[in-house]
Amino acid sequence: MPERPDRPDRPDRPDRSDRPDRPDRSDRPDRPDRSDRPDRPDRETATPPGVVIVGRAAVVRPVGEIDIDTAPSLSRALAHALTYVAASRADRIVADCSRVTFCDSSGLNALIAARLQAVEAGTTIGLANPAPQLQRLLQMTGAAPLFPREDPA
Repeated sequence: MPERPDRPDRPDRPDRSDRPDRPDRSDRPDRPDRSDRPDRPDRETATPPGVVIVGRAAVVRPVGEIDIDTAPSLSRALAHALTYVAASRADRIVADCSRVTFCDSSGLNALIAARLQAVEAGTTIGLANPAPQLQRLLQMTGAAPLFPREDPA
């Protein structure tokens, strides 16, 4: 294919900037801030997940959506739970996911990273009450065997 003068950086691809079937997205506003939505209690307006001791388990109870915005607070809560294990106040960590409505790859990464730290500390992270969407995410990614199921705390 001959080199095109209008697209010297990609000679093999045609210039499609003038296609009428593609909308111009240059004036699209930034993604709206939805942190004030009442159906998303996990955003900055709410309390991040805390850690409670139930029996010999350090229980973390995330709420709402676990995504790129909220995964860091889950990571912090799981790291805090790990300090209870290190101080011998708990022997395992349980993430009670009964109030989680959505989890994306950022949330999965937070869980897997915390699991790696837990394994290094000689403990486990179990999941209680994972929603069908979270169960499917774990199954599809092959991560389900990494997180034992726990009884609700």
